[in-house]
Amino acid sequence: MKSRVYVETSVISYLTGRPSRDLVVAAHQQLTREWWESRASLFKLFISELVIQEASGGDAKAAKRRLDSLQDMPILAVNDAALLLADGLIGGGLIPVESAADALHVAITATNGIDYLLTWNYRHLANAALRQKMQNFIEQAGFDCPVICTPEELLED
Repeated sequence: MKSRVYVETSVISYLTGRPSRDLVVAAHQQLTREWWESRASLFKLFISELVIQEASGGDAKAAKRRLDSLQDMPILAVNDAALLLADGLIGGGLIPVESAADALHVAITATNGIDYLLTWNYRHLANAALRQKMQNFIEQAGFDCPVICTPEELLED
């Protein structure tokens, strides 16, 4: 059985974005494309209504590229359990209220039993200083915490 991966919007943005002149962003884009081409087929990929909403924003042509890349991925609903868990992550001080969407991405993955949350968001998601605290909170809420990682971290077996 394939492991289940929730693809957060930053990954889709790097996958479909025009090549950046910023060296770090360009490296993330290249790693994302490499993961997508060589590893994505080894996993069952999921998105949510929130990913679609975020991918729809901004420049119309860029939004179309992002949305096109999401075709055929199962969509996880934003349910009451996810909303409650996201509120807890915010209320517990793990994710700031102005980044409520980040809390919701984590909550959607946890409440749906997803194995990995794939992201390039280091501030609130793929953050080593927060990982253990977030895992403890999610497990105390009765869910398994997904492994929150970047495409680079999920390149190897």
